[in-house]
Amino acid sequence: MSATAAHARTDRPTRIPEVDALRGFALLGILLVNALMMAGPYGPGGPFAPDATPLDRAVEGIVQALAVGKFYLMFSFLFGYSFTLQQDSAARDGASAVPRMLRRTLGLLVLGLLHAVLLYTGDILMTYALLGLILIAARACSPRTALRAARIVYGCASGFLLLLGLASLFMSDAEAAGLNEIPADLAALAADYRGDPASVVRANLGQLPDALLAVPVMGGSVLAAFLTGLYCGKLRLLADTGAHAARMRRICVLGVAVGLPGSLFMAVAAGGALGPRWLLIGSVVGMVTAPALTAAYVCGMLLFMKTARGGRAALLLAPAGRMALTNYLSQSLVMALVFTAYGLALYDRLGTAVVVLGALALYGSQLALSTWLMARHRYGPVEWLLRAVTLARLPRRRDGHGREGRRRDERHNPVAP
Repeated sequence: MSATAAHARTDRPTRIPEVDALRGFALLGILLVNALMMAGPYGPGGPFAPDATPLDRAVEGIVQALAVGKFYLMFSFLFGYSFTLQQDSAARDGASAVPRMLRRTLGLLVLGLLHAVLLYTGDILMTYALLGLILIAARACSPRTALRAARIVYGCASGFLLLLGLASLFMSDAEAAGLNEIPADLAALAADYRGDPASVVRANLGQLPDALLAVPVMGGSVLAAFLTGLYCGKLRLLADTGAHAARMRRICVLGVAVGLPGSLFMAVAAGGALGPRWLLIGSVVGMVTAPALTAAYVCGMLLFMKTARGGRAALLLAPAGRMALTNYLSQSLVMALVFTAYGLALYDRLGTAVVVLGALALYGSQLALSTWLMARHRYGPVEWLLRAVTLARLPRRRDGHGREGRRRDERHNPVAP
């Protein structure tokens, strides 16, 4: 690599406000979906609760159409993009990037396992840790190769899922209903979540194998998003979004045109209006078209942040994005305190509309708390811990310890999940 090229790769801003704001925005979608999944067995993608009100059904349909499957892909894209920032950080320090990345991967894996066992089996961190090894292996690839690989992975994964979904149309209604029914041991599961802390852990461990089986299903789309983020990061496309406004507008239009109909079809099928045979194919169509709507969300937010009102929104969202890992885990902690025997034990006792309203209140409090914390600290608590594991030393937690200390800290860009 020439000296000029090396300088171009390492002379980057330590933080990209748009990336932080996108993470802060993604936290909302992740929270809405996870809250409904943790609140009871009738989460998005499955049948409605027997006593669901019309309002509950409408709210769940909106979450299903606009949030399910979209925001974890946004996080995945940003994970891949931020991977290139980690490489730059190591280059500025004159350190080898691979040991840092491997330590970070191990840290995410441990956090994910603890998260899944103690709080929420729908953890994404273990998936990120395992698939992150592929990013490490592909770290030196060209942008074009990364994009080509993303397309191949997405195409293969989508083809497999569509074949699986189409096969369900040849089932009888009775067979399809058997695939989609709520487990017979629902009463035992609810009793575990409402029992005591030990029974909560037991219930999470019991569901963990099924959660791990879902990793290969969503792994293709996550890896494709990783590689797309890697492509954009290598080209620094988010460092100057104004230069790509016309392209982003086209992506918005195409993403909505492809992604929204697929998401609406998924929501209608999940609601049972088309019959049990259509539930699986609806879910598959939603997964296959989700990246299009995710791309529209990303580009739409980036364009919005260039306006005066959008700039103010970005200032509100960015602090939450800077400590996205802390916020992601604290969301699960708060919901576990509400829905399980760690606290109020309200599992399967609250309607969808109430759960979503509570999630919105929690998100608002996280925005406020993140703004307060990031005005005083450079890292969130979990980010600081993961940074210590990544660097194999203790990073400075506060700014304000002198110009040299600030410059040392600014060489490292913490990357959220």
